Amino acid sequence: MEIITSIPGMQRWSEARRLEKKTIAFVPTMGFLHEGHLSLVRAGKRHGDVVVVSIFVNPIQFNQQSDFALYPRNVEQDRRLLEEIATDVLFLPEAADMYPAGFQTTVEVDTVSRPLCGAFRPGHFRGVATVVAKLFNIVKPHVALFGEKDFQQCVVIKRMVKDLNFDLQILTMPTIREPDGLAMSSRNARLSPAERQSSLCLSRALQKAQALVSQGERRSAVILQVVRDEIAKEPQVRIEYASLSHPETLEEVAEVAGPTLLALAAWVGEVRLIDNCVLQ
Repeated sequence: MEIITSIPGMQRWSEARRLEKKTIAFVPTMGFLHEGHLSLVRAGKRHGDVVVVSIFVNPIQFNQQSDFALYPRNVEQDRRLLEEIATDVLFLPEAADMYPAGFQTTVEVDTVSRPLCGAFRPGHFRGVATVVAKLFNIVKPHVALFGEKDFQQCVVIKRMVKDLNFDLQILTMPTIREPDGLAMSSRNARLSPAERQSSLCLSRALQKAQALVSQGERRSAVILQVVRDEIAKEPQVRIEYASLSHPETLEEVAEVAGPTLLALAAWVGEVRLIDNCVLQ
């Protein structure tokens, strides 16, 4: 596996692969990799001739400096995991290169950035769209892969790619879960054993909602009340939002009339977790 740290070096590598007519698959991450990330890399190997993984903890998508400082990092462990699955390139840019002195350009995807996490994390998706646009211009991929655990992020990036005519395909992959149902996340490492146990209420709430819909319930208010009641059983968990919305527009719906996104965000102690499923 080749490790590239400079932006011009990454661009030259990708240009050379394109001249060789090779398809570049790209998995952008913030590191502290887990099986969810690695599943994206494996999928990238199926969809591309070469796979590039970036690790960059993006400072401009964090609302609180403390959250940025506490975000878990272990580049050496990440490198070993990526080498084990034969990743072609690990791209490790520096913040000073990504955002040099005088940097003042941002990318904002308007409507789909406003609800859900956007309502509680102002500027977050502007930071996400900006860094992803930059990474696309640096890595020059033919296909980029994202996990559906960050469902709104996937919607925002798809909208940006379509609106700005990026010449690449976005593939979204299913959420990878622990055996007990907890959605894999780098932030899980910050949970105490008791908090981790409490956090299982999120996946239980999703399962209860799907069971209700399978039994014929269509009213959003009824489904969301069951979701909130399930989460409320855990005193360590504070719900931030629970929403039923259209999976493409993210507009809230009054009833489940087709595939519908159930999205949750909650604080478990000092750790913010998100989860979701598309109710069928």
